[in-house]
Amino acid sequence: MSDENTPVVVVFRQWRENNGGDIIALLPELPADYQGRYCDSYEHVGQHSGADYHGVIQATKPVTNEEAAELADELARIGYVLRPLKRASYKHHEARRATARLIGGQITDYRGTTRCSAT
Repeated sequence: MSDENTPVVVVFRQWRENNGGDIIALLPELPADYQGRYCDSYEHVGQHSGADYHGVIQATKPVTNEEAAELADELARIGYVLRPLKRASYKHHEARRATARLIGGQITDYRGTTRCSAT
């Protein structure tokens, strides 16, 4: 992100109990790969990772703002300004793909540092 005050769209979900029941934050506009197929995600354990948005939506359940508050606070502490939504729309996924095309294989985190690149 170039502007640290730019809100980041986030969708909070909870893994089903048989998958641990932890909360995951999906960042549908931020690419995790150079094609924009996967979005960035964040969890307490493991922190940043790529995620198949639709696969995670299928394997999780919605959460309330109260249930997501702890993870939202953690994201805010590391510099994110969040814009929570219940679901991402087509325009959010298209924004991720467009960003991936623009950066040409170099994926940067919210601080602007390269996290991974195409090989």
